[in-house]
Amino acid sequence: MANCENQHKEWYSILDAKPTDDLQVLKQKYQRLVLMFHPDKQRPDMTEEEAKKHLQRFLDVDQAWKTLSNEEMRREYDLQLRARELKQSWPVDAHIALEDMIWDDDTQSYTYACRCGGEYILGKEETEEEEATVCCDTCSLSIEVRTCT
Repeated sequence: MANCENQHKEWYSILDAKPTDDLQVLKQKYQRLVLMFHPDKQRPDMTEEEAKKHLQRFLDVDQAWKTLSNEEMRREYDLQLRARELKQSWPVDAHIALEDMIWDDDTQSYTYACRCGGEYILGKEETEEEEATVCCDTCSLSIEVRTCT
């Protein structure tokens, strides 16, 4: 499976495409962008900073094509997008990594102290998702916990 960083990339917008575009349209957009950002096609007077940005854009365009041109990977990606759209939006007070939480063997859960004195409690089963929104057990604050590294 892709790493955490790639799971949050917006492959359609990287290709300037829409989820309804068919494979041929995606291919045309990919080919146009890959020629534009290919390292061999850069101007000789380009700064090192610009060259790095173009290289990263080229790599993103290439990964977007690899993801969206594969029928199974595209279907999985589309499902992930839809799940994110349907996910309830909570106001998030902080973003933390799972490693910042404390494991409690007795309750088989992770805890993190809230500024109100309460705790955020994350069950072991919730760590299977790439991120989880957890509410404080005392106040109305919530945090978003990134579970993948």
